[in-house]
Amino acid sequence: MKLYFTINEEKISLEAEPECSLLELLRRQKLISVKCGCGKANCGSCAVLLDGKAVLSCLIPCGIVRNGNIITMEHFSKQPPCQEILKGFEKAGVSLCGYCNPGKIFAAWEIISTYSNPTREQIAERIADLRECCVENDTLINGIIYAAQIHFEKERLKKNAK
Repeated sequence: MKLYFTINEEKISLEAEPECSLLELLRRQKLISVKCGCGKANCGSCAVLLDGKAVLSCLIPCGIVRNGNIITMEHFSKQPPCQEILKGFEKAGVSLCGYCNPGKIFAAWEIISTYSNPTREQIAERIADLRECCVENDTLINGIIYAAQIHFEKERLKKNAK
């Protein structure tokens, strides 16, 4: 079956069975930031942005996301929001292992793009499904709070410059 997607801002069509996982489809496209970790939606190593929401691609059949807009870490890592998140993580002492980075970074972006001033509780609820593999939850929560502060301060400065 021919499926249409936008992957990292490029419109493409691919042959795939609808039940093939989004993870499998992205790996066939040589997108190595999307890793097959646990296969149970716990680790976050397969996370991508799908229509602006962080999702775990290992459990999503690609037939469900046809015509979707998918962003992987290959693309997102070059964008200013990713740099803001990494600065916030660094300030909090979050050192990412490389394995679960997409899950933590995309969860942070989803929080920042949803809440203008996220609370600890909102963040804790959103990251509850990510297992602690390289950073404890309190440190990650602090990193996301710092990243939100950095992001919204930059947004405020842009707005005031106009």
